[in-house]
Amino acid sequence: MPFMVAAVVVVGVLAMLDLTLTFGVIRRLREHTELLSAKNPAPALRVGETVGAFHTSTVDGGTVSRELITDETVVAFFSPTCQPCKEKMPAFVRYAQALDGGRERVLAVVVGDADQAGDFVAGLSPAAQVVVESHDGAVSSAFQVKAYPTMLVAAPGADGRVLVRADHVDLDRPSVLA
Repeated sequence: MPFMVAAVVVVGVLAMLDLTLTFGVIRRLREHTELLSAKNPAPALRVGETVGAFHTSTVDGGTVSRELITDETVVAFFSPTCQPCKEKMPAFVRYAQALDGGRERVLAVVVGDADQAGDFVAGLSPAAQVVVESHDGAVSSAFQVKAYPTMLVAAPGADGRVLVRADHVDLDRPSVLA
């Protein structure tokens, strides 16, 4: 009988120690989550945020600016050095080609070295207005893009400001914009 009492006491002490350690781990995980959230801000503007001013030229000599976004427009950012960008580009092109309004409602921004952007420009040009710019280019700065690929929908709000309407584009769904 004394052995049973001793065993129950030992198991109780171990359970309390385990519970204390578990609470400590949970507290540390919360701290790490907060630290990671602070270091990894949103990859771009969020829904409802205002698009900054920009004015730039497309690869085919056209002009794009915030003021020219008069209807819902899909804006996508790709980088030639990004493997997920290479994988998603064909699906994005199919999505963009199916949109009502054609190329005028699609803006593709290739961010990086112009020499490396050739394949992206060739692949995106049939479906979108294409801009090639550096990481701190006008369009990337206006949309505060920090990660690739990023796909957004922008449109004028009721007050005339151009806002982000969607911060994700599901390429597997039919392309329908208002």
